[in-house]
Order: sequence, then structure tokens, then C-alpha cells
Amino acid sequence: MPGKKSATKKLTPRQRRDLDIKIAFMEGIVRRDPDYVEAWEILGDDYTSRGKYAEGLKVDLRLALLRPDDPMVHYNLGCSYALNRKFTKSMATLEQAVRLGFHNLRQLARDPDLSGLRKHPSYPTFRTKLGRIKAASAECR
Repeated sequence: MPGKKSATKKLTPRQRRDLDIKIAFMEGIVRRDPDYVEAWEILGDDYTSRGKYAEGLKVDLRLALLRPDDPMVHYNLGCSYALNRKFTKSMATLEQAVRLGFHNLRQLARDPDLSGLRKHPSYPTFRTKLGRIKAASAECR
């Protein structure tokens, strides 16, 4: 599963309630064990699914501290920045994800969390730059 759960799915009242319970549970876990990466990942997915983008961004920033060399963590952080309409930071973070080894550039074109970014005027130039970074990293191998 590349990236987090999409934020675009409409939830029923029961799904929202169940997700709120799961969020509260996961918040308790990360309070007790602040280095529990998998719990942070689940919590970030749940916040995003619930539409709590600011909270999801905080989680992804925490994960970037815990796993600074993980390309998927940086990809998810780029998605969170995009969901929060911080497009410049989103592009910089996605560039870092590609430098660290994220190579599924087609995912950028499909990920609903990046739909706002794809409408940004500098997106075509950014996409070309990512292709160059990916090609350069492939040559270095």
C-alpha cells in the first residue's frame, strides 16, 4: 500500500465513531510508547481517514524524526503537507522521498491526497524535476 489511506472516502456515522475510538486508543499507545513507529503510522492513517489533516501532519513530522531515512515516511509527510495546502513544503518533502529511494512516480499522479498539489502551477516543473532525480539516482547504483 503506497502512502496512507486516502482522505477522500465518505464515512458513515458508525465508521466515524469507530475511527474516533481507534484514534483515542492509538493516542494512548503513543503516549505510553512515543517511539512505537507502527502505532504512529496507524494513528496517522486514522487521522487522515477522519479528515484531521493538521493532526496527521504532526504525526508525520514525528515519524520523520523517528525514521529520517525512510522514503515512505517522507512520501506520507509530503501527502500531509499537500492535504494542509502547504504545497512548497510538500514538493520539497516529496523530492526528499525520491532522493531516499521512493520510485513510484506514477503514484504521484493517482494519489488522491496529492490532488491539490497536482493543480498547483509549479507541479509540471516539479514532476519533471522528480524524474531527473530518479534517473540520476538510478545511474548511481
